[in-house]
Amino acid sequence: MSKDTENIITILGEDIPLGASREINFNIAKLHTSTKIEIPIIIERSKIPGPTILFSAGIHGDEINGVDIVRQLIARRINKPKRGTIICMPILNIFGFLNSKRAFPDGRDLNRMFPGSSNGSLASRVAHRLMHEIIPDVDLIIDFHTGGASRFNAAQIRIVKDNPELDELARIFGAPFVLYSKHITKSFRNACFQMGKPILLYEGGKSFFVDNNISRVGVEGVKRILAHYDMLHPRIKVSPPKVPTVFIEDSKWIRAKQSGMFKALVSVNTKVKIDDVLGQITDPYGKIYHEVKSSIDGYIINVNEASLVYQGDALFHVTKQVSS
Repeated sequence: MSKDTENIITILGEDIPLGASREINFNIAKLHTSTKIEIPIIIERSKIPGPTILFSAGIHGDEINGVDIVRQLIARRINKPKRGTIICMPILNIFGFLNSKRAFPDGRDLNRMFPGSSNGSLASRVAHRLMHEIIPDVDLIIDFHTGGASRFNAAQIRIVKDNPELDELARIFGAPFVLYSKHITKSFRNACFQMGKPILLYEGGKSFFVDNNISRVGVEGVKRILAHYDMLHPRIKVSPPKVPTVFIEDSKWIRAKQSGMFKALVSVNTKVKIDDVLGQITDPYGKIYHEVKSSIDGYIINVNEASLVYQGDALFHVTKQVSS
């Protein structure tokens, strides 16, 4: 990781010296009433030079658990570095957050608009400014996400395979699972990677919901990363992970074989074997009772918590190949 050897960094045109605390408004657009829509960026710099780390969340407006993690970093003053610089952006998609929507007002998914365009759609313009005015000064990004809709994700880090630096950082973070996943075209993770910026994507919980354990794992992981770079303030205690990290090389979705009322009988993090009963599907008239069984050995890393499902719906995400 490179070091901030310069005394000043520039974010959105504002010069920020060592030892400074700043809250800068990322002005992205105006409402129809001409009211400005701004994203607060909280920047904390130590007097001692060091790495610059960005903690971001809310790229999807319905993923509130990630917002809570970055909020805690600020509220608990974990973002006050012993050395280096910490940048916090709790809500990247402020429109979606305010409107309880996943996407931007133009219907576009911000996480499919990177690296963006200065004269494109609203979401594309936000992506472009983020990549050109903030990311160049950053050495590491940790981006917080949740599961979509009613699907609850186990706490996990997602990285690409065959990257020793990311493997090491993921192990230091200490989430229960690390899932190797390819970059998605036009995603934030892919755009950062293309710029040579290492990024960890944290997944945990589900949309429109804050789970205390998911937040705890995220906050503790951040503390371990900061301690690794000697950036964690001495007053803040850091502890080792409660469970060993499992690296997942492959996984499989178990889907509903018929429609009906669904009830999961296992939770995320559960280790299962072939033919273990994971859930049940019934009908309102007491005529159908179908057991959902595991077709592989592995860990449950995602559970669909919907009460009603259709044939073909994804119910359980189960690891297929794992390594320690």
